[in-house]
Amino acid sequence: MAASGETTSEARTVRNEFALERYRYILQQIHAVNENAHRFLAIYQTLATTLVGAALALFVGYRKWELAPSTARGGVIGLLMLATVVAAFTITLIVVGALAWLDYRNEECDITDEIVGPGFRKRPRPGNLLRWYETYVLMFILVSVVTMWVLAGLFVLPVMR
Repeated sequence: MAASGETTSEARTVRNEFALERYRYILQQIHAVNENAHRFLAIYQTLATTLVGAALALFVGYRKWELAPSTARGGVIGLLMLATVVAAFTITLIVVGALAWLDYRNEECDITDEIVGPGFRKRPRPGNLLRWYETYVLMFILVSVVTMWVLAGLFVLPVMR
């Protein structure tokens, strides 16, 4: 009879140790996902600034470089399209990261519900979307891309005739 109790106790200990290691891993992944959002924003800002800067340089210098206006317009449009693709890629990475974060947080809650007790950690709620900084990063990216296109359409492209 004692052997059965010892086996159950050992199994419980191993299970708890495994759960603790899994919990540490989940917390590490949540931290990594949070850091990645900042990295993606930095990459977007760098590439968008470079591409828009190149478009403005093309706008300012196309006459001096003796480029046809249609070629310069095509170059500006191409650079803005590249900036848009970078923005779309960044948005995709941030959305995928947020979905991964939700999955990790739910797994974290599953572990704490089982090991510590139900309700120890509250599950993430979609209603908290306005509290997530990723929401505002996505809005910034969308607004910046729309602004680039509007400003180019109103001020840059019409002058390049």
